Amino acid sequence: MIFVTLGTQDKSFKRLLDAIQKEIDKGNIKEKVIVQAGHTKYETKDMEIFDLIDREKFREIMSECDLLITHGGVGSILTGLQNNKKVIAAPRLKEYKEHTNNHQLEIIEKFSDAGYILPLYDFDNLEKLLKDIKKFKPKKYKSNTENMIKLIENYIDNN
Repeated sequence: MIFVTLGTQDKSFKRLLDAIQKEIDKGNIKEKVIVQAGHTKYETKDMEIFDLIDREKFREIMSECDLLITHGGVGSILTGLQNNKKVIAAPRLKEYKEHTNNHQLEIIEKFSDAGYILPLYDFDNLEKLLKDIKKFKPKKYKSNTENMIKLIENYIDNN
């Protein structure tokens, strides 16, 4: 199953769903596709689309999915990585009125350069990425939270 998350941005990200629909139509996506669309309105018989999914159901879908296709939000990418999912991330772009700026390009670039995800910059390349992701071995994500907590505790204890 493929889980698609578009974030909670108040702007549409129809462009990503169009790319996914194109791959469904071509027969390159045969598995079930569940979408948390946020504010993106999209009509199709081929994807199960929800505006928002409650936390428990979100966790359940995340645990069951084989692939996460998401926007370039840090929280969405990290959630996929923390759940040991293969992730394809596509940036929302200002030029398409999908966001107020292009910061998601930088976020995706950093995660991609570190070997955690595959980036989808050109939506015409989704077919290739769907093939590449099958062989992709993402770098194992390790949170730095414990180290940060220790640094803060040491600072507090020593000051």
